[in-house]
Amino acid sequence: MLEITKDTIIGDILDVDFGCAPLFLEMGMHCLGCPSSRGETVAEACAVHGNDPDELVGKLRAYFGQNAD
Repeated sequence: MLEITKDTIIGDILDVDFGCAPLFLEMGMHCLGCPSSRGETVAEACAVHGNDPDELVGKLRAYFGQNAD
């Protein structure tokens, strides 16, 4: 299982389970299929979209059943 952190590549997360896509969409990240966005880390994407990376990591970790750090 992929450990979700702020440094995890978005494309890697989506490749494990594309069902988590709505978590990105809810935060205004609508270009998930674009090649550059799939290569960004969670932190990089959040910086571009003005989101809190810790919030998104928390949602993703909950989705994947990972404990908080």
